[in-house]
Amino acid sequence: MKTAVPCYYHLDVEVSPERVGQVSRILAAHLRYWGLDNLADPVCRGTEMLLRAIEEHANDKHTSIEMWWNGQHLITAFGDDDPDLRPDQDLRGCLADIAAMSDGWGCCASDTGSKIIWFSQRARTGQRVLLVPTAPAPMLRQDLQVPREEPVAVLAAPAGAADDALEGSR
Repeated sequence: MKTAVPCYYHLDVEVSPERVGQVSRILAAHLRYWGLDNLADPVCRGTEMLLRAIEEHANDKHTSIEMWWNGQHLITAFGDDDPDLRPDQDLRGCLADIAAMSDGWGCCASDTGSKIIWFSQRARTGQRVLLVPTAPAPMLRQDLQVPREEPVAVLAAPAGAADDALEGSR
């Protein structure tokens, strides 16, 4: 996995049966560009499921798709303005499938009355590496004598030796 750089992509779509495949390919191309090839399949499957459900049940076929990559999670969100489309009734089967294939999902209303349906995928590494605790390396303090650890008698010269040194220099 490459170094994580936050990324954002927005796409407005007029949903129709032929646009479902096009949108899926567009999102997959952006994920490849971001270096997230391994997330393209689940994101495209979830996108296709939601777009087909919107195409089948919604009166207003316009939707906005946004993707955010924060370095650990990819969040894909769909926003629509159709007040007649009810996620708890019309999209129940689609949302159950999305819940099964994603790491997290949700549906909420915005201040304008529109709905936002989102799902997230966590980045996974190719191989699992078990973390094994290692013994700490000895600190430098343990190998060298620090002056504070020396007895005071070793550091200080005997009282008479200092006076003798003074007399010898005169």
